[in-house]
Parts: sequence; C-alpha cells; structure tokens
Amino acid sequence: MNPYASFSDDFYLYCYLNTELELPRSRDTVLHYFGQIGKAFPTMTNFYGQDANEYVLEEDRELGSYRWISLEPRRACSGYMNPPSPDSCHAQHELMLELAPHLLSVTPLDCEAVDVMFGFDFSFKGNHDEIVGEVFASEGRLGSLVGMPEGKLINFEPTLTIALDEECRLQCRLSVVTRTNSYQVRTNQFNEDAISVYFTVRQYWNQAMSLSFVESYRQQFETGVQLVDSYVIPNVVVPLSEAISAR
Repeated sequence: MNPYASFSDDFYLYCYLNTELELPRSRDTVLHYFGQIGKAFPTMTNFYGQDANEYVLEEDRELGSYRWISLEPRRACSGYMNPPSPDSCHAQHELMLELAPHLLSVTPLDCEAVDVMFGFDFSFKGNHDEIVGEVFASEGRLGSLVGMPEGKLINFEPTLTIALDEECRLQCRLSVVTRTNSYQVRTNQFNEDAISVYFTVRQYWNQAMSLSFVESYRQQFETGVQLVDSYVIPNVVVPLSEAISAR
C-alpha cells in the first residue's frame, strides 16, 4: 500500500546518479545497459531516444503506474510513477546503481552526487502561483505584498535547501514548481497542469566515502521518509491539497 497516494493526484519516487564526466554513449554500451534493465523488468519494453543525447526505457505510460529508466549525458536516472508502495521502487533504483559502475564506468571519483526524490503532483486549472502564494505566504511577512488587491501573482515557486550534516554534503531540498504563465493570467485561460512538490535528499560524493551507491540510496531513502512524514506532508502537501480542493 502506498501511504502517499491519497495526498496528491500523482506520487513518484526517483533516483539520480549524477556524474562529473559524460557517461559512455556508444551503441553497444547503451544497448547492453538497457538490455540488462529489460531482463530484470520485462514489462519495460518501450525504448526510444530524445533530444539526441538522452535514451529512455519505460513501461506503458497509459497504465498510470509505470517504471522508467533513462540515460542523460551526465546523469543515470530511475523512476517509478505512482508505485504500489515506496518500497516497490527499491529493486529498480538499486539495480540502476549496481549496474552503473560496471556498465557505465561510474567510479566514486566520477560521482558528483546521488539524489533520492519524492514527488507530488496536484492537477489544478487556475493560477498556480496565486494559490501557492496563498498557501505559503499569505500569513507571513510577504502576505501584504502577495495579497495586494491591485496585483496578480505570476511567479511564486518557493525553494529551500538544508544541510543535514556538518560538512554540508548531505542535503535536502524542497521545491514547489508552478506551470502557469503571464499569458494565461492575462487572458484568464488556464490549462489543467500540475503543481509539483519535489523533495530531494542529495548525498554529495567523495572518494573517502565507505558506502556503496546502493547503501547510500537506502540511507537517503530512510532519511527522506522521516522528513517527508514529519515535515513535508503536514506542512506543504496537505495545505496545498486542501487549498486546491477548496477551489
């Protein structure tokens, strides 16, 4: 059971392995890497390239709940949209991290950071920035500016990053992303797009670290769950969901 499914229209858990150097791009390397992923997850059958420098293997998106794996020039990515439970993501994300050193030549020297991201999407047909401002700024010091009667809020995307250790190498980042623009506000014609809440636990790497990529992922996931449950859900996700429902 997914404890986060009831809070938003979509929930997803992604993992990113960020590198300093570009990842190998040869045909044999790319096909062998995705071939190993496909053997482990036979329902991932849709393979394609996009933007000339990115390759994707994924399940059928029409199912609503689907896995995907991608390779970017300096990032290996693994995602699960609307998973049955957060724990059901681990095998896929850990496989990506296990294969990267052997098939993509990613070493601790080359690794910039490992990211574990919890994502929440809220469908809303209206001014995204206005409702985000109402939720997160209406009662603070910015409240009078956000709510001035002669103004229309056209950009409000709060972001904060917090260090979780003394060396500032383990960090968490909260971002609220809106998708309306000035034209939509001016014409009062809005698309039903998603307001996204991203919460990422990032571990910056160095050669002195004794953890493997998989071990780091597991620790970051546990840290993320604790912070999401204690802070993000009650203070960000629930208030935003309630404000959208009230519209």
